[in-house]
Amino acid sequence: MKRIVFATNNAHKLSEVKAVLGDGYELVTLREVGITEDIPETGATLDENASIKARYVFERTGLDCFADDTGLEVEALGGAPGVHSARYATDGHDFAANNAKLLRELEGKENRRARFRTVISLIRNGVEEQVEGIVEGRIATTMTGSEGFGYDPLFVPEGYDRTFAEMSAEEKNAISHRGRAVKKLVALLHDIEDEHRKIEEMERTACMYGPPFPFDK
Repeated sequence: MKRIVFATNNAHKLSEVKAVLGDGYELVTLREVGITEDIPETGATLDENASIKARYVFERTGLDCFADDTGLEVEALGGAPGVHSARYATDGHDFAANNAKLLRELEGKENRRARFRTVISLIRNGVEEQVEGIVEGRIATTMTGSEGFGYDPLFVPEGYDRTFAEMSAEEKNAISHRGRAVKKLVALLHDIEDEHRKIEEMERTACMYGPPFPFDK
């Protein structure tokens, strides 16, 4: 089983990603590689933050790793809270305060369209690539449900009449932004592995038979 570092100590994120990633990889947390400090998230976009976190881990461990950043983008608020989703109301990850502020900001607004977007930055063998997952939906007028975390009690995905917090983990992972991004991550990892296998096979063939056109000197 291949080991890969996931740049998070968030138990909710970890369980969601594990469920989608499957048994082919062993997820290693930041604590397990000795990183206990908060990784700075100074980027102006989700893409930048995901890259900053992945590079932080790679530079300190040299291990294959990936990091994600997720934001809720509300149309009537010009894309806010966006990159500031986790710290929308306070400096910490106060889910209740964030949800309460979002409801206040949307008071009296008819347009409640929103989308969740997750960006994952993967560094493998020193090479960085990014994938993203998006789910469209709307913001409910009241919080409902007890599953999940973050804005899940307010977000109703398109085509559904329930919030993420009213869904089981399996239901949510099948359609969620993070689930979609992780599926793309898995496909990317498999593509990289296939490419490495091709290169290794070419190298083995070259070793067995030598250069295809040897020159006599």
